[in-house]
Amino acid sequence: MRAIRYHGPKKPLRLEEVPAPQAGPGEVIVRVKAAGLCHTELHFLSGLLDLGVAPLTLGHEIVGKIESVGTGVPGSRVGERVIVYYYAGCGACRHCLAGDENLCDALRAEHGFVTDGGFAERVRAPARNAVPLPPSVSDAEAAPIGCAVTTAVHALGLAGVGLGDWVVVMGAGAVGFGLVQVARLRGARVVAVGRSPEKLARAKALGADETIRAGGEDVAGRVKTITGGRGADAVFELVATRETMGWSLAALGKRGRLVFVGYSEDDLRVHPIQLVVGEQVITGSVGNTLAELQQSVELVASGRVRTVVDRTLPLEQFQQAVDALAAGALVGRAVLVP
Repeated sequence: MRAIRYHGPKKPLRLEEVPAPQAGPGEVIVRVKAAGLCHTELHFLSGLLDLGVAPLTLGHEIVGKIESVGTGVPGSRVGERVIVYYYAGCGACRHCLAGDENLCDALRAEHGFVTDGGFAERVRAPARNAVPLPPSVSDAEAAPIGCAVTTAVHALGLAGVGLGDWVVVMGAGAVGFGLVQVARLRGARVVAVGRSPEKLARAKALGADETIRAGGEDVAGRVKTITGGRGADAVFELVATRETMGWSLAALGKRGRLVFVGYSEDDLRVHPIQLVVGEQVITGSVGNTLAELQQSVELVASGRVRTVVDRTLPLEQFQQAVDALAAGALVGRAVLVP
């Protein structure tokens, strides 16, 4: 089969012919219909994220149909349309037992990270990770659910965002669009920050109460004005450069939560006195749980959350998608269609 292969940091991705996977006990083979391109792929290519596994098929936003099943999986699942949960925990550690497979220290698989992912014609996954998709959501629209929506659901829950909170989304992109919508569903008021007028306009259309043009306005000052001087109850940092982290910290109100979803090569610099005096919290958020993926599918299927797809491209045009993402030219996701 064809697959886009990663061969290590600072090396180009290549479309190659590789052996097709075979289903083992408790597993399914999914014929991939759509796979979203995430900013994480750029971190792999730059070397900022290097998990030491290569060659590897990237892609963790995966939608397709079950083509075959291994022993122990009902044959009736063949033909089922699914989205793939990309973590497969050990099932025995304290995190897995609590349902937090994203924190498992002994992962059996992590599709698109240390296990072959969805930038291919087929992918192998545990049967429990293949979550049924309703027919009301197209393949391309469904692909970003697997990270862009689930990451938002997880991060907002982790931060305890609720009714009346002021939320700042630092970075208006695919995950940012998810954060805007899910935060509004939780009763929060949302300020979206970004550099692209097109992305800010989309954030506004999806429910952001206010938008701030980064680089053209005093970001922290505008947040303080918008919130009546109290500052943000939660800031979701999707960019994490030295500049944006400075804005995020300055915009944070008392008992505010700064949540890192994105990262860059820059370090966070903060004086503890700010955290002490304001009783502020800095934390990180990684991935999502299986239950959160199921919840995210329901949110999109019901129309309460919309994914944003900028373009769909055939597998052989993957470099065009990578280049557009790196240039900041995408309003939403690029989705590869094998």
